[in-house]
Formats: sequence, C-alpha cells, structure tokens
Amino acid sequence: MKYAEILHRCFRCGYCKLPGNYIDFNCPAYAAFRFETYSPGGRMWLLRAWLDEKIEPSRRFQEILFSCTACGNCVEQCVLTKIKDELLLAFTAGKEALVCEGKVPPPVRDCLTKLQNYGNPYGFTRKKRTAWTVGTGIEAFSDQEFLFFPGDVGAFDSRGQEIARSVATLLNRVGVTFGILGDQEVSDGNETNAMGESELFRLLAEENIKHFNELNVKKIITLSPHGFNALKNEYPKLGGTYEVFHYTQILAAHTGSLSFENDLPEISVTYHDPCYLGRHNWEYGSARKILASLTGVKAREMDRSMQNALCCGGGGGNLFTDILGKGPESPAQNRVLEALGTGADILAVSCPTCAVMLGDAVKSTNLDKRIQVREISEIINDRLK
Repeated sequence: MKYAEILHRCFRCGYCKLPGNYIDFNCPAYAAFRFETYSPGGRMWLLRAWLDEKIEPSRRFQEILFSCTACGNCVEQCVLTKIKDELLLAFTAGKEALVCEGKVPPPVRDCLTKLQNYGNPYGFTRKKRTAWTVGTGIEAFSDQEFLFFPGDVGAFDSRGQEIARSVATLLNRVGVTFGILGDQEVSDGNETNAMGESELFRLLAEENIKHFNELNVKKIITLSPHGFNALKNEYPKLGGTYEVFHYTQILAAHTGSLSFENDLPEISVTYHDPCYLGRHNWEYGSARKILASLTGVKAREMDRSMQNALCCGGGGGNLFTDILGKGPESPAQNRVLEALGTGADILAVSCPTCAVMLGDAVKSTNLDKRIQVREISEIINDRLK
C-alpha cells in the first residue's frame, strides 16, 4: 500500500479530531460515532494492523475507512509536519487497496458501479444531464470564453439543479459568456478518486479532458468545489491543464456591476466554508466578498469557520453512500445548530453538496422556520432590482 511507511509515525495525540480553537470535535466520522477507530489516528493504527496481518478487513473495518469525508481537517491540525500532508493520501491508498480486493461496503460498491456504467453516481442516463437547462437558453460550448461545468449534483439532484440555474442566470446577467458540454460531460471524478477507485477516476477524467480539448476549452467555471478541486489539481496530472475557477471567484469580480433593491428587510447570514474550496484550495475570500457587497446583508461568522470549518459530511462519496448517517450526531445537523447559534436567518453555501446535506438537516431537525439554507447566487438574485 502506498504511504504505508507513515502509518507508524502517528502517536495518537488527538489533535486531528479538533478544530484550531479546540472547542469541539471536527472530524465528521469521529463526531458521528465517537469511537477512536473512526478518528484519523485510529484509522492509521487500523491500517497498520491490517498490513501487519493482525486484523482482517471486516465489514466494520471497511465502513471505518470509507466513513472518511476527505474534509482535510486532520491535515490542517496534525502536529507532525513531515507526514501531515500525506494523511489523506494514506487513507485513500487504504481505500484503494480495499477496492482492489473487492472488499468495500455495499453502498460504496453500488456508487462506484453507477459511476462506471453511467458516468454519474445517480445511475441516470446521459440524456438527463441537460434537464436542468430546460427553459434557460443555455447553449452548448462553442467559442464562448468559459465552459460551465455543473457536475453531477448540479445536473441531476433537484436542489442542485436549482442552484445550477441560479448561478447560470447570474453569470448571464453580469455578462459572462459560457457554454456547457451537455450530455458529453461525465462525472468530474473527485469522489471516485477519494473513494480509492483511481483507475475509474482516470477514465472519467480522460473522457472529460478529451471533450475539453476537442472544443479548445481554455477556461472553466465549476459549480461544485469538488469539481473545482479535481479539474484544478488532478486533471493536469493527466494532461488536462486549464484555467479553472469556482463560480464565486467569477461573481466576486462582477458584483460591483449589479444594482440591488434598497428597501428590502435586513437579513443576517452566516457562511459555511466547503472543504474542497477552503482547506483543499485555500479559497476563503470570494464568497465573503460577495456577501459584504450586498445591501442589507449582515454577515456573522460561526466559531468554526475557514480552515476550522466543520464539514457537512457529504464529501468522500458520503452524499451517495450515507455511511455517516443522518442522526443527531451527524456533522450536517451539528453544523446547522452551530449556524443557528449565531442568530443568523440564513446559512449561506457555495457548494451544491453542502446545500443538499445542510438543507436535509434543517428539515430533519424541524428548524426550517428558524433558519434557511441558501446558496450565494440565490441570495444575490433575491436582492437584485
């Protein structure tokens, strides 16, 4: 197994489970199950024991490894500077070894099978990938400045589709020219890669890269931070090098050209940092710049924000496998309660996966009359003249 040489270096100090201010547990899997084996340090020791043939890769062992959301909190907080950047790589390598042996939890198996057969984790045909564009006038990419990449959640999930339409509408309004791949697009592969299916990731990425290059794509706007991460950091390793932007980075440069209503009631907003935009790519400013530019919007920070933000629990494929579950100890419900504690009316997001996870948590906790989950472009569109 790759990175096996770092497993013995962990002495289980426990900092990997915490945010920088140590106020709560910040590892989503540990926070959900409260067993040390679900913590990053616990996974390190389990992997070492497995490689030393002291334990078998049981169903529980598999679930522990695949419960990791790849949020990156452990990388941020680990005190061992010589190995911290390889922690997630080691966990992914462990999952890859299980995939190669065919020993994965059924939900993971089903998700990967759909990705292989359909090019998306929902199991929908490619013809449905453009359903979100009906009535929008969005065109296929030809010679526009940008390719807009909605990703799987933006294309297939009903909430993700709403967000994709909202962002596309706003991009049009500020004069950004873009087109889409349409039914030629397949999954960006970010979750596939995080689940350890590196070969399937390569196939998905190479298919997208082929279409990008055939169309002479130079600049890409992604809807999802997960897609942003894959296209920006992983595709160049396969020959796909482009200028990649998350949509908030584009909107942040154009909000000054928009006119807003002056007589709308003031709202208070707290922003949730998505892991793949924040800890993985250190983009914390664009969404906050947008919110600060909106008339009548008061921003409130949660105690755990930016590099200390609590993950929504949807990364690493967990949006589809649901290994973490949706109970009161789930990261999504904990995050909603933290947002509610700021006194904010709105929990703002810039990731369709976060929107789905946190929106479901609001509903399941019957808090929908006290706080709403709204995506950044929706907040902007609600206040435009």
